[in-house]
Amino acid sequence: MYAIVRAGGRQEKVSVGDVLIIDKVSAQAGDSIDLTPLLVVDGPTVTSDADKLAEVSVKAEVVKPAKGPKITIMKYKNKTGYRKRQGHRQHLTQVKITAIDA
Repeated sequence: MYAIVRAGGRQEKVSVGDVLIIDKVSAQAGDSIDLTPLLVVDGPTVTSDADKLAEVSVKAEVVKPAKGPKITIMKYKNKTGYRKRQGHRQHLTQVKITAIDA
C-alpha cells in the first residue's frame, strides 16, 4: 500500500516506514502531523475520489529539523565594480511515515 501526498508544495510517493525530507513544518521532533493524500493505491484498488480521500489519513512523525544544500548566489555587473555574493540554505524537516489509514 502506498499513497501520493502533498508535502510542502510538492507531491511525494510514501509507504509506511518511509523517511522523507519536506519543507519546514512548525512541529517539534516527536510530534505527529497529518499529510494530505491525493491518491491511495492498495493492491488493485486505486482511490482518487475526493469524498473517499477525505476519510483517508496519512500520519507522519517529525524526526528532526534539517537543512538543504548551501546555494551561492552571485550578482555581477560589468564595468561598474558591482559584485554581490549571497548564500542560502533552505530549512527543511525530516519526517517518517507511521500510518496510512484507508
